[in-house]
Amino acid sequence: MEQREAVRLWIEGQLERTNMTQADLSARLGVSRTAVLSWIVGKVEAPADARRAMEVLFGVSSPSAPDRSSGPDPQIRWYHRRAHVDGGREFGNAAAFAFDADLAVLAREATQNSLDERLDDSRPVRLRYTLHELEGEHLERFLSALRWSELEPHYVASATSRQKVGRVLAEALRDLEDKRSLVLLRVDDYNAAGLTGPEYGDGRYAAVVRRQLDSHKATDRAAGSYGLGKATLWATSRLGLVLINSSLSQPHGGRTERRLVGRLDLPWREVDGESFAGPAWLGEPDNDPDYHGVSRSWWGDRETARELHLDRDGTEPGTSFLIVGAHDASGDAESLDDMHAKLVRSVADGFWAAMTGGRDSGPLLETSVVTLRNNEIVVPEERVDPNLQHPSLTRALRAYFDGETVEELTSGAQVVKVEVPLLVPRLRADGAASGNGVEHRAVLLVTSASEGELQHSRVVCMRGGRMTVEVRRPREIPLGTDPFQAVLLAGYATGRSDRDVELAEAFLRASEPPEHDRWDKTEELSSTYVRGALTRLRDFRSELDTALRRVVGRRESRSEGGPAVLRELLRLDVPTTPRRGGNQPAVQNVIFDLDVSGACRIRVEVKLPDSEDSWLLTPTAKFDVRSGARPTLAWSELTAVDNCRVVEGNLHIEAGVRHACFRAVTDPASHPVAAPLAGLIVDLHKVRGASR
Repeated sequence: MEQREAVRLWIEGQLERTNMTQADLSARLGVSRTAVLSWIVGKVEAPADARRAMEVLFGVSSPSAPDRSSGPDPQIRWYHRRAHVDGGREFGNAAAFAFDADLAVLAREATQNSLDERLDDSRPVRLRYTLHELEGEHLERFLSALRWSELEPHYVASATSRQKVGRVLAEALRDLEDKRSLVLLRVDDYNAAGLTGPEYGDGRYAAVVRRQLDSHKATDRAAGSYGLGKATLWATSRLGLVLINSSLSQPHGGRTERRLVGRLDLPWREVDGESFAGPAWLGEPDNDPDYHGVSRSWWGDRETARELHLDRDGTEPGTSFLIVGAHDASGDAESLDDMHAKLVRSVADGFWAAMTGGRDSGPLLETSVVTLRNNEIVVPEERVDPNLQHPSLTRALRAYFDGETVEELTSGAQVVKVEVPLLVPRLRADGAASGNGVEHRAVLLVTSASEGELQHSRVVCMRGGRMTVEVRRPREIPLGTDPFQAVLLAGYATGRSDRDVELAEAFLRASEPPEHDRWDKTEELSSTYVRGALTRLRDFRSELDTALRRVVGRRESRSEGGPAVLRELLRLDVPTTPRRGGNQPAVQNVIFDLDVSGACRIRVEVKLPDSEDSWLLTPTAKFDVRSGARPTLAWSELTAVDNCRVVEGNLHIEAGVRHACFRAVTDPASHPVAAPLAGLIVDLHKVRGASR
């Protein structure tokens, strides 16, 4: 019965795809219309000879077609897009340059995309990352299944380009030739929608495989909004190549299992005297006159999926992405073990909240990482446990889910809950009659940091599906405050679904750049909301800091110099008024901490005069020693926080900005004395030759 239904849906879907009527089909097959109708309504199953004839007619295998025993499918081939007739050339996919080819970025974007496609809200999305290094005969079999002989001329031609993509490809080809090994990274999700929809029309499939900057999110709770996140898959491949196997939650052409396709992103190139634009697709030739010769997705058999390292566990809906030639461009993770560890760490950092549940509400996500070499386990499958890396944060969130928060901290294990107001401005399209905006009550959770947590006294901010958007160091927290952890839940992350929640979610999503790593000024924010939207974000941060200070302790007077024990160890030169005149930038506030390595971690707020020109400033740190010249310290890290960016070790601040903020960490190797034995002075100097 299941087989008959599958064949029925397949015939119905193929008729719709090819715009063929039942009468047309009966005439092409030489059978009666009554016979065709009986197949379509499911009264009887189409006989084997009729199915074979329809497979030839439609150019697509039927659900009852048996698996191959060996050998590649001769119909499957690579289709390379021809060059533009107007002479235009693209030397790479611009979307891939929106992100770094970093495993941490990949983990963030791929995991969030899977969360956005959660199918059954009563169960978590199951996500597995599989690293697999191929060598020897295992590599040769994979390259054969990939039809490497068809691709190699295009790679060689692309590698001769003097553009950035060409240089990267040339190095990847040299490594493949010299080492004869290749790292694959597969991302499998289950309980997800899968790549549903038609080959070329609107839908999840076309948004991922055929289009750029098409987000196609099915819900307003989704984190993504630019349609750029999928580009990290191709950016993580040194070869610009990703293979896909999707099990669909909704049938397409009567089928749901093993929708296979490959996409390759190369720069413009010439091969055998013919010019090609860039992308290529692995699939079966389309017999539709409008897309004649284009490779489309195909319904693969189990053997093909295994040869391409795309086999999935069972039939549960979801998608597998295979990144061919995976690497970590940051250089942090070069070995398989390092890559494995970085994936575990990155998923835990970005999605600890999504992997945390309460007594009556389970987690949204379960994730694991496993590493293989030539089909043999190198690192056993490791389930990502948020409690191991973020014990205090997960404790805070569980207390919120279970209704066990308190109003004031009296012991280390308690969790305080306070509300933080966010005034969501009105949309420009709504007009003045809609009022000044709507107040949303975000939720701030605060608890004591657990022993051994190196990163603490910060606020982790999130919305939507509980992905970490930004991590903030709160302002004006007094020295000597006990280490704490805090979580800010905004929008749908609060667990509510009221009108103010919906508006806050949309507002914060509009304030995020493509990386979704902060709430700040964006083009969408400025064009969608009335003037003052950025001020609302700043007010939100100010309310957050105020609420946090009330929880962790009353702010101490600067004249007291902090608690006695710290007053003896640290003399921090942070005056209550700017050190310079009103026409120069000045350090307004410094938050200081010492880490276990002896490095000084600081957050510096800068006040600037109104100016029509931008500023280029060099931040410096010196020890205020008891005798002799003040030694200058080196920075090991310099990071922009608000209203500035780091350019070659300097801070670039745009014209008109009145306040900016940056973080920095000193290099302990440059300390002539231990940090607790000296005061710290932070200053700013204008770069010589700059316009200001």
